[in-house]
Amino acid sequence: MIRPADSIHLALRALTAHRLRSFLTLLGIGVGIAAVILLTSIGEGIHRFVLAEFTQFGTNVIGINPGKTKTTGLQPTGIPSSVRPLTLEDARALSRLPLVKAVTPIVWGNTEVGANGRLRRTVVYGVGPAMMEVLSIRVHSGQFLPADEAEQARPFVVLGAKLKQELFGQGNPLGLRLRIGNNQFRVIGVMEAKGQILGMDLDDTAYIPAARALELFNRDGLMEIDVSYEKGMRAATVSAAVKQLLQARHGREDFTITTQEDMLRTLSNILDILTMAVGALGGISLLVGAVGIVTIMTIAVTERTGEIGLMVALGAPRRTILGLFLGEAVTLSALGGLFGLALGLGLAGLIELAVPSLPVHTPLSFVLAAEALAVVIGLLAGVLPAQRAARLDPVEALRAE
Repeated sequence: MIRPADSIHLALRALTAHRLRSFLTLLGIGVGIAAVILLTSIGEGIHRFVLAEFTQFGTNVIGINPGKTKTTGLQPTGIPSSVRPLTLEDARALSRLPLVKAVTPIVWGNTEVGANGRLRRTVVYGVGPAMMEVLSIRVHSGQFLPADEAEQARPFVVLGAKLKQELFGQGNPLGLRLRIGNNQFRVIGVMEAKGQILGMDLDDTAYIPAARALELFNRDGLMEIDVSYEKGMRAATVSAAVKQLLQARHGREDFTITTQEDMLRTLSNILDILTMAVGALGGISLLVGAVGIVTIMTIAVTERTGEIGLMVALGAPRRTILGLFLGEAVTLSALGGLFGLALGLGLAGLIELAVPSLPVHTPLSFVLAAEALAVVIGLLAGVLPAQRAARLDPVEALRAE
């Protein structure tokens, strides 16, 4: 009976006897693991980046859009729509719901904004005074839109940080007038810089009362109503209350409700699938490493036929022979996995330093899963050669030697 310590010694001796061959096999697994780690790290980093972009407005937000989203296909273009538009009265009614914390109507369009002898084309949002509370944004100077009645909304405007800089430079714009389209507005505030979110520059915008925006863009209804609710409340409960109220007002469900939770859940699932798909592409190189282990272990069995025959003749159980060759394969793949982890993490770190805008994140679970995958690959790849070694006839093996 071969002692475990002797088995380990024999396995290590077999690997070090052919250092170059063992290193090349190890390298094949290592490159595969490095590819998986690098690609999944980039995928996971993008996943977290996108979710962070969406959640900076909070997760307790419900969006309501006119028209009912259906899965039965597009409406024929020749048939007029009977969808009732969302109105400012709808927004006011929603703000009176007991579960609702704040409501803002939203309508937007692209138009020219001119002031101080400068002209810029940008996006103008028509919103309500509660938009700051709904979307968790803040004013840098001045104030946000006051709580005027819709019919008496004064021509006030709040500028995004970039738009203020483009039109007024370092000067103080508060109290000054600017032109939006053909209408004059007075600047009462400047927003804090928010930056770009998924390619949309929130700083290059202007905010005016929703009623004024409806007139400016000649629209008869809102493009969206956003509702925020207290944290800890179930989105489904608030959504049901919103649905019941709007159905009572419209007579039917001619609107679409989207909760932030549902959107984030769907988005997260899509990003998870993309991350796995990207990792699978890197996993193709692991197949090459597995083939290398099968090849090397098959050659090892052929080269050590006499040694195997002698071990069996001396009383070594066949399961010991099987374990010996499996141990060699697993050791090779495990060492290759460690090498691949070091290589993959190093490359991920270099990419993060070289391209700071590209998010790279490697969770500990990925590291452990990658090393476990390397061991499993070695185990599977070593099974056939190990079984062949264990089944050798000792007499034939010694005769071949």
